Amino acid sequence: MPRFFIEAELNVETTVELTETVFHHWVKVLRAQVGETATLFNGKGGEYEVELTEVAKKSASVFIKNFNADNRTPKFTTLLGQVMSKGDRMDYAIQKAVELGVSEIQLLTSERCEMRLKYDRDQKKLDHWQGVAIAACEQCGLNIVPKILAPLSLEKWLDSELPSTKLVLAPNKDEVNVLKDATRNIALLIGPEGGLSEAEISLSNNKGFINWCIGERVLRTETAPIVALSILNFNII
Repeated sequence: MPRFFIEAELNVETTVELTETVFHHWVKVLRAQVGETATLFNGKGGEYEVELTEVAKKSASVFIKNFNADNRTPKFTTLLGQVMSKGDRMDYAIQKAVELGVSEIQLLTSERCEMRLKYDRDQKKLDHWQGVAIAACEQCGLNIVPKILAPLSLEKWLDSELPSTKLVLAPNKDEVNVLKDATRNIALLIGPEGGLSEAEISLSNNKGFINWCIGERVLRTETAPIVALSILNFNII
């Protein structure tokens, strides 16, 4: 059954007109006919089974049949602090982090950050990345869409109120099990291509972050959140 995110109030046993985006994808592209069903969610929790009841040239309506409260979120929450990267790598990192159950993504700048958003381009890029997160939710079944938060400097983020368990992907000479005492409320910091500088790692350590070294190989900035979140999904129960 196809799944779509819709910015609308949804209530069982009511009729709702599809937004332009959902109308295009479901009716125009997938050529849905009256009587076909789909799943809609609006990011407020749960999902709704709907039936297509009316199709016009430029609009369509659905009847909301029932509600499923399952959000399919992990048993832990993760705030991902991700230093921005250029090109498709950021799209990939956001898409896969959402599929793996990240709660929020805070975009960051750092000493070796490859990109800086500027004024009028800021919102356009943020809207694009939020769209990537929505599409990932449609695909994977999450019903609460993680927020993609406007960029902050690493220093400002480290000074903000953060979850109790703080992890930064960096060399760990002590080789301790950093997840042994982890809570279900986690901040995860991942640097740019080229990594965080020694000074930035030291600063994060001073703010309570523990170095987390995942294996002996160097991971790309877009691969690191996938590996880290996969491990968290397996270990935090």
